[in-house]
Amino acid sequence: MNAVPHEFSARDTTPATQESAVVIGGGIVGVCCALYLQRAGLRVTLVDPEAPGNSTAKWSCGQMAVSEIIPLSKPGIIMKVPGWLMDQKGPLALRPSALPGIIPWFFRFLMCARQSKIVDIANAMATLTHDAYADYAPLLAACEDKALMGERPILEVFDDPRGLEHELPHLELRESLGFKSQRLNAAEIGDLEPALAGKFAHGLMFPDWRAVSDTMGFIAALTESFVEQGGVRVRTEATRIDESNGRATGVTLANGEGVAAQHVVVAAGTGARRFFGALGVSVPLEGIAGYQAVLKDPGVEIRHSTIYADGGFCFSPMTRGLQIGGTIEFAGRGAKPNFKRADIILEKAKRVLPELRTSAVEYGVGYRPFLPDTKPIIDRSRRLKNVLMAFGHGQLGLTLGATTGRLIADMVAARSSKQNLAPFSAYRFS
Repeated sequence: MNAVPHEFSARDTTPATQESAVVIGGGIVGVCCALYLQRAGLRVTLVDPEAPGNSTAKWSCGQMAVSEIIPLSKPGIIMKVPGWLMDQKGPLALRPSALPGIIPWFFRFLMCARQSKIVDIANAMATLTHDAYADYAPLLAACEDKALMGERPILEVFDDPRGLEHELPHLELRESLGFKSQRLNAAEIGDLEPALAGKFAHGLMFPDWRAVSDTMGFIAALTESFVEQGGVRVRTEATRIDESNGRATGVTLANGEGVAAQHVVVAAGTGARRFFGALGVSVPLEGIAGYQAVLKDPGVEIRHSTIYADGGFCFSPMTRGLQIGGTIEFAGRGAKPNFKRADIILEKAKRVLPELRTSAVEYGVGYRPFLPDTKPIIDRSRRLKNVLMAFGHGQLGLTLGATTGRLIADMVAARSSKQNLAPFSAYRFS
């Protein structure tokens, strides 16, 4: 293996005969895969061009959304498409320019709106999310900061009872799968979140959800732990999976140098598309833009990560400020971000909290890797048997990072898993 420049390194005391792996993608899924492979006894190299934590999950609401198992394709979704095209201020927008390229993806998406399909998807996703906290526990225990994940539940508020009633079938499905929720009245909302007192009379509390107080710091801390335990993080792009005789032999980096490995994991989110030819897959993976605005001095205290359902966004208190976001946009591949959508979020937030200070604001966008059925791919390439795939987690990358990492390590080590991974096959779209 050629020497490669890396951002982090640690003294390597592992035996030369130890098996090695390279993980492409250093976001939350990639770093969790790297950590679990490390725990399985492999020498691991993590490859990503960005600084640790500067990934899609940084620009998320930071929620461990363990019961967010209902796909986006809910019944009646097709009737909303014209509205998405006409109303670019809505919580979910579709750029007219994106429509031609996204039609095949959207057709598959609409096919998942049948109730039977929704139940199947929810059942499959629940098998993963139920293990989220148990799978994160050993990874977080190895980190110096023991408060990376908060203890407070998540709230959701509604303008009127109709929004809450609309959610009842989904709440019942979640409850049937072992997830909890509690209805809140005006007094209970005000007690939990004084800043919202008198503003909402209908809400929910999700006692089994948690929130991360610093999404960037959360990923960076896990990366630091990986390096402290002997891992290597290379800050550059992987441009090719090298192969010989039907097996991967490592990856080639942007500078032409190579990293040899017995196992390769592709965990690069939307960046996984560049490797589909080598993987031998044809996957309808699209990046859906999620916009966020961070108020560094908001002038308002929000205690819980709180979803405003009818506004289509979330208040997320973080160490770097109050993050307000969640609005999503089908923009099309290669489209430039439209940060006017973040301004729309702030306008709506100020209607709820007029005292918000919005002068010191930072905008961000994350391109969430979505598949039409909103399930991730956790699978092995049939073309290159020693290459594993871990991408397409949509809005649940943070929630499912550790569980995905554990499942990838199980596959590499040829260990059986209690989860049935057939629903997460890369070949389900063929």
